[in-house]
Amino acid sequence: MYKNSFLVWEHIKNHATIYLFMIILFLTGIIFGAVIVNSMGFIQKQDLFFYLERFFGQITEGVSIDKIDILWQSFTYHAKYLLLLCILGLSVIGLPLVWVLIFVKGLVIGFSVGFIVNQLGLQGLLLASLSIAPQNILVIPIYITAGSISMIFSLTLINKLFSRKNHQLLLQPLAKYSIIFVILLVVSFAAALVEAYVSHQAMQELIKSLYL
Repeated sequence: MYKNSFLVWEHIKNHATIYLFMIILFLTGIIFGAVIVNSMGFIQKQDLFFYLERFFGQITEGVSIDKIDILWQSFTYHAKYLLLLCILGLSVIGLPLVWVLIFVKGLVIGFSVGFIVNQLGLQGLLLASLSIAPQNILVIPIYITAGSISMIFSLTLINKLFSRKNHQLLLQPLAKYSIIFVILLVVSFAAALVEAYVSHQAMQELIKSLYL
């Protein structure tokens, strides 16, 4: 256990620049998402808020989505996203797309939280804290780690391809790469569970208390 923790710490320390780059990229996406909300026109905001209010209305009327459906949709979304990051890391030429995907993930979170808070104020902040924040405590580290590992592996591939060393040495990094993504997939299932059984329920209770 101690040895594994030490290896993880050494890995992060050796690739701190890449992890920092991914964190900055993700945070930049969040900022851009918030900027997009502020740059939207009044009519655009009203049109979008109309759909949000319809969703709130359905919840207050007792229309509920099955938790299993939420769990499945959330997990399959994460699985597809992680699979894409994994494949892009293997392809080398897909590295710029890894950056784009991490940026877009931050942008979506920034826009979602920014729009809710912009329209509902403190109530929106509370709603975002209950419905968006819980699963993202797990989701954000998952995607930052996945993007970083993809970038590290791509750079390792480039280094091996242009070196004269035995290419069989790639088998060990590839095995570790695959294991890490399997672990991230398992953690993403835990995030989907939180979204389905904690965030969704908390959101429903809050919306009912605000609109009933």
